[in-house]
Amino acid sequence: MEVMVKSIPLYYEEFGTGNPIVMLHGWPSDHRHMVADMEPLFEHRQGWRRIYPDLPGMGKTPGADWITHQDDMLEMLVAFLQQVAPDQRYVVAGSSYGGYMARGLVYRLGEKIDGVSLMVPVIETEESKQHIPPPQVLVEDPQFQAALTPGDAVVSRMVVVQSPGRLEFFRKYIQPAIAIADHAFLGRVAKNYAFSFPVDQLTKPFPGPALILTGRQDSSCGYRDALNLLDNYPRGTFAVLDRAGHGLGVEQKGLFRALAQEWLDRVEEYIARNSR
Repeated sequence: MEVMVKSIPLYYEEFGTGNPIVMLHGWPSDHRHMVADMEPLFEHRQGWRRIYPDLPGMGKTPGADWITHQDDMLEMLVAFLQQVAPDQRYVVAGSSYGGYMARGLVYRLGEKIDGVSLMVPVIETEESKQHIPPPQVLVEDPQFQAALTPGDAVVSRMVVVQSPGRLEFFRKYIQPAIAIADHAFLGRVAKNYAFSFPVDQLTKPFPGPALILTGRQDSSCGYRDALNLLDNYPRGTFAVLDRAGHGLGVEQKGLFRALAQEWLDRVEEYIARNSR
């Protein structure tokens, strides 16, 4: 599907009906990895309208010259939600960069949001302030290593527990998205990678159910910095998963799905109680 947002044709996919939940992908990826991670949660769960946008410069959504800052990316996202879910409350799930944008929505529109999930979220945007563990491989797999090509350099750095299945996931959902991203546009926006406002300094804590999942071996975003979010989410579950890097949803699929299902249970309870 496509909707015009601030003169940009913003591409998105959606499934189901009911409470809107917007899924925000990583950088420079697109909606596909979020669909792969999140859609299995709804195989036996009704009442949710799942919305997967491609953010500007990624997937099938083009960039624009006037977008020069993360504030502009957030404005695009806010305008998108106003079009696809006008005057509605919604839930937000974000992975990596999507977790950063999700917190931007909480800062701007927290009173309209019923739940937040942050998976391996970007926290600190300044390298000097980041606490990131070095890349490491806990479990090596000869088949994984033998199948690697020069185009798999990113996954070879990210995967903590090697397996052919993890390589297949990367090649199917991540690699094609990176290939079609507008890297020139993203490079310009990346010069202003941080919001102009203190995104994690909320005027009051977010009251809805939250889930913050980090990988103990995540060499992209780490886990220590995410601890600083806890006071903002008094109804948040926080987990640091061993045997998990930045591809947590694949490397710890069972734990991820169990924790995400429990979070959705809490969100449904919260929505039901507040709608009385």
